[in-house]
Amino acid sequence: MRLLHHLGAFAHRVFLISSALLLLSVHALPLNTEISSPDAITLAVSPTGDDNAAGTPATPFRTLERAQSAVRTLNAQHDVTVQIEDGVYRLAQPLRFSAEDGGHNGHTVVWQAAPGAHPILSGAIPVTGWQLYDKERDIYVAKTPLGLASRQLWVNNALAPIASMEIHRNDYTFTRQGMLPKGSAPTIPALDTAIHLELRATGFFTERVSPIARVDHGTLIMQQPAWDNNLWGYDTIEKPFHPELQHLYLANALSLLTQLGQWYLDSDHGRLYLRPAAGIKLNTADVELPQLSVLLSIGNSLNAPVHDLVFRGLRFSYTTWLGPSGAEGYASQQSGSYLTGHASAYPADPIATCAVGCREFESMRNEWEQMPASVQVSAAERISFDGNTFAHLGQYALGIGNDANAMLSGIGLATSDITVGANVFTDCAGGAILAGGVRRDAHHPTDLRQINRQLIIRNNRIHAVSRDYHDNSAILSTYVEGAIILHNDISDVPYDAIDIGYGWGIQDPGGNPNYRLRMHGYDWPQNLVYQTPTTHHDVVVAANRIHGAKQLFHDGGAIYNLSASPNTLITENYIFDNSGRIALYLDEGSRYITVRKNVVQDPTGEWLNINTVHAAYPLRISPDNTAIDNWHDSTKIGGMWTNYQNDLIFDDHLVINNQWPAEAREIMKNAGIEPDAIKKSVAPDLQ
Repeated sequence: MRLLHHLGAFAHRVFLISSALLLLSVHALPLNTEISSPDAITLAVSPTGDDNAAGTPATPFRTLERAQSAVRTLNAQHDVTVQIEDGVYRLAQPLRFSAEDGGHNGHTVVWQAAPGAHPILSGAIPVTGWQLYDKERDIYVAKTPLGLASRQLWVNNALAPIASMEIHRNDYTFTRQGMLPKGSAPTIPALDTAIHLELRATGFFTERVSPIARVDHGTLIMQQPAWDNNLWGYDTIEKPFHPELQHLYLANALSLLTQLGQWYLDSDHGRLYLRPAAGIKLNTADVELPQLSVLLSIGNSLNAPVHDLVFRGLRFSYTTWLGPSGAEGYASQQSGSYLTGHASAYPADPIATCAVGCREFESMRNEWEQMPASVQVSAAERISFDGNTFAHLGQYALGIGNDANAMLSGIGLATSDITVGANVFTDCAGGAILAGGVRRDAHHPTDLRQINRQLIIRNNRIHAVSRDYHDNSAILSTYVEGAIILHNDISDVPYDAIDIGYGWGIQDPGGNPNYRLRMHGYDWPQNLVYQTPTTHHDVVVAANRIHGAKQLFHDGGAIYNLSASPNTLITENYIFDNSGRIALYLDEGSRYITVRKNVVQDPTGEWLNINTVHAAYPLRISPDNTAIDNWHDSTKIGGMWTNYQNDLIFDDHLVINNQWPAEAREIMKNAGIEPDAIKKSVAPDLQ
């Protein structure tokens, strides 16, 4: 009877997911359908144009801003296409799109590349005029604008590493003020006079940055509040999970510029120092120093959302997020969310009492901030990104419906019918796509207009992202009703490929008993026990091809879920070369999820894991999940899949000696980018 009841519930979930996929076929039409009408108007922009011209293809405008002002006079009566010719369009400030920039009265506005063109929207300045600075070390220097700061540099379309050197945690004693060197600590010349010096750390799942106020005879005195916020919680700088896996680096000083390809920017004096990589000739190299954090900001009002906008065939490049350079640093918590400020409940001795979590840390659980993206969308409906390239960006490339603190507009969330199709994301310092928020209005909005709904991420090629912020997922969708992540190809990433959900079950109906009884999270009045579900439900993660994931961090999974997600299906994904780590991971609070017909080819890895919180096992923290009819060549399963939890594995298939059956081979073949979208999802200007 238990099995019959379970299969009946499973059939109901499959029916709901099938309905969602049927809706997908409707919402996906704009990806392959040209938008036009008998009264459509085409405006043109060219680097050789004239803003006093008519803006026609024969007499184009010169700037995107001029084209934007022209669109506003036409979009109430016409479909408008802004056709952008080849060239680099260097932005002095972000392009902001409000309600007046979208389509009106049933019309649509399209910003697209001219036929055969590959225009670049850039937030950088080119650096030229290089002179030899240090012949022995082969270091060159060039002038830059005074005060221009940046955390990234690209040389010939490749992210260059900042000047740094690895140090070892055993050589230092950690204190509330900083790090005291032991006798074994190396002597590093000229650090006492270094400015903008910082400590970087990678842990089990976090990437952390803590600016250094000064160096006094080898002692590192840290800036606050960054250091405090990096000392408490989980996977901290001084007490990471599995210290043997952690790496510590001193970075951002001229004396640390010792390796080929490294650079250092002295923004106070307007000097950029670079030791070229092998084969780079600086007199002909394209050296791009970003000066903007945001290229596009779409949406600025809940009362007047932007709608009916399409971006097609464009390249978005060269941004930098300066947040970690300030006193806040980057106290990462998970996937681009981080702590700021001074907590009123901060313990007197965090190293002794809160380096692996404590009651006081839970007072901040709902106060985390999100990394701002280079292209931002909020308070917007029916927005499409089709066949674009997001390359060489300094943080998450595309942010959709994130919290207000991550938005240039100051307005967060409130997105619906957003389509991200057949784009390329590559060579980015952060992840590719960050959808949804992490704060209260994201999971339980006070205004229903804030709900993020119906997001489609389909046929995108994501490669070599999260290169500076290794803790960023390639795709993270937190609290989104009806997110569909379908037929993407994701490769060469240090952390997870696809993450869905957030919150560790804390925000789910009735709360998480682990956080009530053991973690004391609900001892704080600001941490409410909700009786209604979050907006994380009806998610589909299907037919994605994931390879070369989990290259650095051991925690997490190639596909990963947090918290309850009713009617959610993870199916027909193909995961291989997963670094011997977890492929399919249902983390704390996961409920009501079906994992079906996936193929995992990674014989030394763990093909499936669930976090039922062993210490709180009787409390049933992550129940009611099903893994059915999956293929895998690993025997490793993590967590407790038991009848008591109603976490059940049915009809799984262990494959020996690479003898994959026909049905599994068909899933392998069909996973990834669909044939009709392959041409779009290749960036010809980056080949």
